[in-house]
Amino acid sequence: MAKISRGRCRLRYLLARAKTSQAELSRRTGYSRQQISNWVNNREMMSYDAAATVAYALNCQMEDLYELMVLH
Repeated sequence: MAKISRGRCRLRYLLARAKTSQAELSRRTGYSRQQISNWVNNREMMSYDAAATVAYALNCQMEDLYELMVLH
């Protein structure tokens, strides 16, 4: 059976699509601007709770936040 894993974060694209800055997302979610930057630049992966909060703030699905990779 194939396993699905998270790839690169798509937050940069989603912020541009929503015409929202990292600073604005920080204000909406309560996460620091540095934390948002870490996710955008793929230095860290979001926790489940963080992904749910960010998805809600950007009006998207949690699955939209990362490229999905199928591992065989």
